[in-house]
Amino acid sequence: MQSSAKYLIHATVRTSGVVERSDVVGAIFGQTEGLLGEDLDLRELQESSKLGRIDVDIDSEGGRSVGQVTISSGLDRVETAVLAAALETMDRVGPCRAECTVTSIEDARAAKRRELVERATELLTDLEDATVTSDEIVQEVRKQARVEEITEYRGFPAGPRVATSDAIIVVEGRADVRRLLKYGIRNAVAVEGTDIPTEITELTRDRNTTAFLDGDRGGDLILRELQQVGNVDYVAFAPTDQSVEDLDRTAIQSALRRKVPIEQVTDGQTAREVFGPTATEPTVAEEAQTDGEAVPDGSPAESVVSADAESHEQTEEPETPVEDEPSPDTETTQTETTDDAEPQAPETLAGHVDAVIGSETRTARFLDQTFNTIAETDVEDAFESLDTADPVPAVIVIDGPLTQRLLDLAAQRGVGQIVTTETGEFVKQPTDVRVREAAELKTGV
Repeated sequence: MQSSAKYLIHATVRTSGVVERSDVVGAIFGQTEGLLGEDLDLRELQESSKLGRIDVDIDSEGGRSVGQVTISSGLDRVETAVLAAALETMDRVGPCRAECTVTSIEDARAAKRRELVERATELLTDLEDATVTSDEIVQEVRKQARVEEITEYRGFPAGPRVATSDAIIVVEGRADVRRLLKYGIRNAVAVEGTDIPTEITELTRDRNTTAFLDGDRGGDLILRELQQVGNVDYVAFAPTDQSVEDLDRTAIQSALRRKVPIEQVTDGQTAREVFGPTATEPTVAEEAQTDGEAVPDGSPAESVVSADAESHEQTEEPETPVEDEPSPDTETTQTETTDDAEPQAPETLAGHVDAVIGSETRTARFLDQTFNTIAETDVEDAFESLDTADPVPAVIVIDGPLTQRLLDLAAQRGVGQIVTTETGEFVKQPTDVRVREAAELKTGV
């Protein structure tokens, strides 16, 4: 890339037959000649050093060719965009039919700034000057030490938990994985381009998969291919025209919280239209959890298990106050007072199971880690209520069967335990959610 380049045009060329790099370069010059006038003629721009060389990386398989085209531009962004649009008018390469699609226009200066920040961070990490005592530098070194290094999953950039986690987040590139690692999300893996590798598609088939993509046309293209070759459950996007690698903690948590089921993405709509504008304020619960991650030690889920174990050791025998036998004149008054009194809220998990499942209420009750009721809803509305619950419940008691869809959402939101009327065979069984049948609590259900 020339030193004066401001932008990089990235495009994909697909042909109906086998072609070579020279064929693509010739087609670009030939089919854009005279299209934009002398001021934007490719040959003139290259001679005046306003346009860099045309880099083409092409592969052929099965009688067809696919190539990646990169052109560095020293023009302003409007002229660069016009030039990029002109590339998409190309419809032939040599004797073959062809289709050229511009995937993105990258700000070359922003890319250099990212490289500069990454290099500066590496230099800071290697710094071993024992005389430095500045509080600011000490805090920065500690912060860098907490960020885990990127690993690899079958040759692709990934967080350290991708190989073992029940849920994964598919992102576009290495920088996205690094950004998520910075904020404690350790189950992301990068596809590195629109050509989704077989290793990643196989991974999506047996894991709960969320695609978290850039808010541009490239993100839509990657999702479209993931839908065709993989098994995506949910999709989330960065704000329009922003990349995942540029988001802060608040924006990342907001986008992942608002992910939508892939079934909502229909023909005629882009996924970004379905996803809608990205909110910027996270809830308190979001600050304490990461999407698809195991529940940390000492978390509500662990406390629920401990508290529930203690509840088994207790025998629930409600105290019945001894009253004097009422006189005939006061019998009616005392009966009305008893009927109007509100029932005492259960204090144990077994008590809640009796109240919800034992009474056949057809409801779902959300509890915190000390078994206080957070919310209660109809079984049919349990998924929507859990998706927006704030705070996130530690325990859910459901008078009805547990569905795979609700179980997946519970794992993603950090629910520790679910008690239900019956459990079945689940395609994906998260390890972070304890699923129990009401009969196990010996409540007489």
